[in-house]
Formats: sequence, C-alpha cells, structure tokens
Amino acid sequence: MADDGQGITRRTPLPWSQLLIVLAIQLSEPISATVIYPFLPDFVRLTGVTGGDETRTGYYSGIIGSVFFAAECVSVVYWARASDKHGRRVVLLLGPFGLGIALVFFGLAKHFWMLVVLRALQGVFNGNIGVSKTVMAELTDATNIGDAFALGPMMWGIGITIGPIIGGLLASPAQTWPRVFGKITFLHEYPYFLPCAAAALCSFCIFTWATLFLKETHPYKKEATQLDRERAPLIHPSPSEAASRGLVAPPLRDILNRDVVVSIANYCAVSFISMVYTVLMPLMWSTSISAGGLGFSPSEIGTILAAWGFINASLQVLFLGRALRNFGGRTVYLYTTIAVLVGSVSFMLQSTFARRAGRVDATVWLFVCLHLVTNFSISAQFGASQVILVQSVTHPFGLSVANGLAQMVATAVRGLCPFLISSLFSITLQYNIAGGFFIYIFISVIALFAVGLSLLLPRRVTKN
Repeated sequence: MADDGQGITRRTPLPWSQLLIVLAIQLSEPISATVIYPFLPDFVRLTGVTGGDETRTGYYSGIIGSVFFAAECVSVVYWARASDKHGRRVVLLLGPFGLGIALVFFGLAKHFWMLVVLRALQGVFNGNIGVSKTVMAELTDATNIGDAFALGPMMWGIGITIGPIIGGLLASPAQTWPRVFGKITFLHEYPYFLPCAAAALCSFCIFTWATLFLKETHPYKKEATQLDRERAPLIHPSPSEAASRGLVAPPLRDILNRDVVVSIANYCAVSFISMVYTVLMPLMWSTSISAGGLGFSPSEIGTILAAWGFINASLQVLFLGRALRNFGGRTVYLYTTIAVLVGSVSFMLQSTFARRAGRVDATVWLFVCLHLVTNFSISAQFGASQVILVQSVTHPFGLSVANGLAQMVATAVRGLCPFLISSLFSITLQYNIAGGFFIYIFISVIALFAVGLSLLLPRRVTKN
C-alpha cells in the first residue's frame, strides 16, 4: 500500500506468483467436490445398495455428499492450528497430495461403504481450504484484498466447470466412447475410475507446482527463516524460540467479536444455499419427468454446469473485484442474497411446467436459465462474505483461527445439506408432500432467512 504524495492511496499490485499457487490449491476442492455429481446417482445404484428402487437413490447419494463435508468440518480447525504451529506451506501441500490418492481409490470402489470412507478422506484433505484463505489475506493489504478474494469465486467457478466436464464426459467411457475405450476390460469393470483418476491428476499437478514454488507466509515463520540466514544465535534468540512464542494461537474469546460472529453466520448461510443447489440440480435434473424432474442425462447435466461455470468465472473476474471496491462487501452481499431468493422459486417452476408439457419445452428452459443466471450471485456472495470476515478480525494473530472456524462451521452446514436435501427430495416425491413441491418451498424459506441475516452484517469494517 503506497501514497502518491497527494493523499491518494495507490492500489498495491497483487503478488501473482504466490497468489496463483494458492488459488490453484483452492481449485482442487471444487473439482473433487463436483466431479462425482454427474454420475453419483448411477454409481450408488451400481453398488446395489438401493435394491433397484430409484426413489431411494437420494438417501444414499446424500450420505456420500454429506460425509465429505462432515469430515472436512472435523479436520478444518486442526489444519488451521497446525498451520499456526508448523507454518502455512506444509499444511497446504498435504491437501492436494492426499486428495489425489483418495480420488484414485474412490474410482476403484465396488461397495457403498467404500464410497463413504473414501469420500470422507477427500473431505479431510480438503480441510486446509481455510488455511489457503489465510495465506491470501497475508499476501494482500487493504488496497487489494477485494481483488484477491474476488478470484476465489473464480476458482470455484472454474472448478465446478472442470469437475462436471470430467465427471460427465469420462463416466462409463467404455459405453460413451466405445471406439476408444470399448475394448478395455478394466473400464467396463470400473466405469467411474477414469473421471476420478483425471481429477486426481489435477490434484497431483497442483501439489507438484506448490512443492516447487510456494513460499511461507506466516509472519513468524518467515521471520524465523530470515533470522536463520541473517542473524547470529549468540546475539539474538534462536529462530525456533522466536517462532514458538509467536505461533501460540490466541483464545477464542479474543477473536470472536460481534462482527466476526455475524460474518461467519452469513458465510454459513451462503455455503448452505450453494450446497443446496449443487446437490439438487443434478438430482432433480436426472430424475424422470414423471417423477418430478427433467430427465437429463449425465452428459447433459455436465454440459450445462460446465457452460454455467465458465460464464460465472468470467463474470467474477471482470466485475466482482470492482464491485467490492466501489460498493463494499456488505452492499454486494445484500443485493446478491436478494437475487438468490428470487431464483430459488425456479426449481418449482421447472418441475411444474415440465410435468404439464410432459417434456422439457421452451418454458422449462426459460426457468432453468433464470435459476442459472441468479445462481451467479452465489459466487459474489462468497467473495464478499470472505472479505467482510477478514476485515472484521481485530486480533492481530486471530486471522487463521477465524478463517478456520468459519470453514469448520460452513463445512458442518455443507455436511448436513446433501443428506438433508436429498432425503427431503425423496420424501417429497414419495409422499407427494405439498403436491410434490415441499422441497422447493423449503429452499425458498431458507433463502428468505439468508436475506434477513445479511441485514445484520457490519456496515463499516477495516482490515487490521
């Protein structure tokens, strides 16, 4: 942050060489989280756990989705504390490496319980996502933090673009691409190994890049490294002792002021709504029209989500950073939350008009597009809420713990969401609750609650 001599503060350039590595590590989460969704219902049915009953698929798919975030929730604070003690770099490196291994074995699973265990391991290795956000805050200052965190939703958008493409196009390759893969017996036996292996390759590439070039950002760890090179131990305390004193995390009561608590609550709200859409879109779209869905194939779902993700990522890069600078995080968050509320009714409209027409006609596509357009707001919500949270932390050494707590509570909400939403979807269809629309009414009520919660956000925040 610099002053031009006329009282005008110039924006500090972003440290791209390090920031891109951190963003790449963040990219591994949405890829691993979404790569399985185009084929997850079929994968669950393939294990035989549903007993051939299509209406039960939602229950078991929900378990797979929930265990990912439940495991991430349990591990996220431990990752944050570990980064305070051992440094950010080593914690960030463990994530994509372990994630890649878990993805490979997920594609080789034959039984439902194996899917649950391996999906949980993926969640554990995604638990360091809060540490990556701490590193982003340590790499920036008050003049460019909005631009940096605007890139986070872009990585999520890229990830949820790449993930469905991989999952939709590479699932069951022996049937989808018989001329290329039809003679490979292994791919007949393990039809979902190829998309999992491709996603794992992305994680291993990110791990290699970070191993070679990622630098430590923890202020005391950096200081310790510099002391090792520049100062004599007989004159100054040893770097390890200096680091040890600085790496003691502050108590929670010194971190959780009112603004931090409200910011975390809103971050959880957007996390829940985002996960609702992530789970419900492929589940509802893949269900037959007669059962209340749209009857899309995995490849069609993957193509739609991929196109949406590409456009979403582009919009976030072009406009979100500028919007955060010009209007502030609170204003951006409030208006995007209202947009999500408007779009929440589109699920009900899609199902209604598809049932009436007996097919997906132009009217149904109109409401699909309405949902996808308003869904752009969720990425903006993530960027705005993260900036507000970072700027609300007043304790000088509380950033990592605050980010860890936010990620922990958000992943707990995400962990609940897949099973809850999938089960409500199945129950709604099985018992025709509220004419088969109860799940959609529930989503709209949650979106309305999020609007009210956004009004509690602090009006003025300053980065510590």
